Amino acid sequence: MADEKPVQPKSRIVKNPETFRERAVKANEQAAKPSRKQAVVAAPVRVIVKVVSLIAKPFAWSGKTIGATKAGRILGKPLKVLGRILLPRYVRNAWVELRQVTWPTWLESRRLTFAVLVFAVAFGVAIAIVDFGLDRLFKALLLK
Repeated sequence: MADEKPVQPKSRIVKNPETFRERAVKANEQAAKPSRKQAVVAAPVRVIVKVVSLIAKPFAWSGKTIGATKAGRILGKPLKVLGRILLPRYVRNAWVELRQVTWPTWLESRRLTFAVLVFAVAFGVAIAIVDFGLDRLFKALLLK
């Protein structure tokens, strides 16, 4: 018995907590995955988009390759001029910016809206208290 070594407690492995960036990346990955219901609803939409893209392919062009197809060479300039008339630069740039936005989830929107409402109520109460105090002060000093 005297020969036995004392039992060492097992050392615990301490895991570093997730950083804000890691949590944000994980949340974006989960938000990007469609739910089963969304996938079922999106299937017919994907088929329609595919059919429309096949029909419109001869007329399609990307920004710098307008003349890549014969239809693009024929219709390219009139459509480009029409697009610049109907959609001014401001609208086109705004659309580009909107596509770069990371929109909040429904849960984040509710949480942030609740935070704004709580802050607004707290600020309103603070202003009401200050207003009431100043009103009493001025009435006591000026109307004596």
